[in-house]
Amino acid sequence: MLFDPIYWLLVGVCALLSLGAGALTKLRFNRASKIPTRGGRTGAQVAAEILRESGIDDVSIREHQGFLSDHYNPMTKTLALSPKVYHGRSIAAAAVAAHEVGHAIQHAHAYLPLNMRSILVPIANIGSFIGPWIIIAAIFMGGAQAGGMGLTLAWVGVALFGAGTVFTFITLPVEFDASNRAKALLPQLGLTAGADEDRGVAKVLNAAAMTYLAAAASSLIMLLYWANQAGLLGGRRD
Repeated sequence: MLFDPIYWLLVGVCALLSLGAGALTKLRFNRASKIPTRGGRTGAQVAAEILRESGIDDVSIREHQGFLSDHYNPMTKTLALSPKVYHGRSIAAAAVAAHEVGHAIQHAHAYLPLNMRSILVPIANIGSFIGPWIIIAAIFMGGAQAGGMGLTLAWVGVALFGAGTVFTFITLPVEFDASNRAKALLPQLGLTAGADEDRGVAKVLNAAAMTYLAAAASSLIMLLYWANQAGLLGGRRD
């Protein structure tokens, strides 16, 4: 694969998708970080109020180092907010904090896609790493056209890598739903005020959504590449 120009072309496309989405998210976040909310609450206070109003009292909020490293851990029921979000009193901080609380609400309500994603995590992590190596082994054995072990390894490798792709697509409704909850709850609870603040929140969250779309598209592109190389799409590898 190291000498396949198609492979490196696709890697480049995937990298551009990821870098572009990441750059847009950082740009939107940094711009919104300069716009204070009229309520003046920090991201941590926004998160605490949404949790309280949602009847969730078993989720802890803590500061977590790193830029945009915010996440919700369903195993420990912990909301980890980056410094700029935890202490920030901006539209950006409110948007990200509310989004992460959206995941806590999903967990409390047993939101099916979130549960499915949690189950897939270990399989996806392993599959994304070892899947391509198994496919390469299959290719050296003649791939799917050779039948026997080549065909078996081709299916095993593609299935393992495919688990990672499925994970990225299940992530989409999880993230979109959390953002939609945030967009609705912030004005509903009076944590943002006015159309300008709501538009700022939407811009930050919509940009963040692009990172998940880029990840899903990239994973699908590479899955199709590996399936083709293994001979499972009908083509024969030269």
